[in-house]
Amino acid sequence: MANIISQKEIFLKGIVKENPIFVMLLGMCPTLGVTSSAFNGLGMGIATLFVLLMSNIVVSLVKSQIPSKVRIPAFIIIIASFVTIVEMILEAYIPALYEQLGIFIPLIVVNCLILGRAEAFASKNKLTDAVVDALGMGLGFVIALTVLGAVREILGNGSIFDFKFVSENATTFILFILPPGAFIALAYLTVLFNRINIKNI
Repeated sequence: MANIISQKEIFLKGIVKENPIFVMLLGMCPTLGVTSSAFNGLGMGIATLFVLLMSNIVVSLVKSQIPSKVRIPAFIIIIASFVTIVEMILEAYIPALYEQLGIFIPLIVVNCLILGRAEAFASKNKLTDAVVDALGMGLGFVIALTVLGAVREILGNGSIFDFKFVSENATTFILFILPPGAFIALAYLTVLFNRINIKNI
């Protein structure tokens, strides 16, 4: 029972208490770069979740076989392998998303969230805990990017997942789908998330 509770806490902390975007401020490059729409945010989030989950699994399985002196390079090779798989799948099956995400797909390799979880958690814990940690952190990342992308798309384009719900003549704040809008939206969402988080503690 205690093990179940601890795994539940590991899972939930990635979504709430240690949300990688709104609390820990990790992976800011793709967060600010690709979230001009909810679809882009969701796509990048799921791609990152897959890489995080698979790399945590492999790191947890082979951690005892990797010499400490080459630990970080080995982790990067593992992560890069799964990023390559994601890149090839997106290019083959979802070319529109692949074009939108562009350079940010290979940059998943150096996303500090993924390398950080491999080093700080997966390399020090058993496989089941590493999987739960990856799912929690990954879902927290997906939710944050999708929400940020949705807010920017609604305010900047009057649409959500490319579904236009305002008339063509309606006033929208185009600033929010431009780079400065990413900083503004992220700042307000971070404040809101942390205020709600503190009240619930």
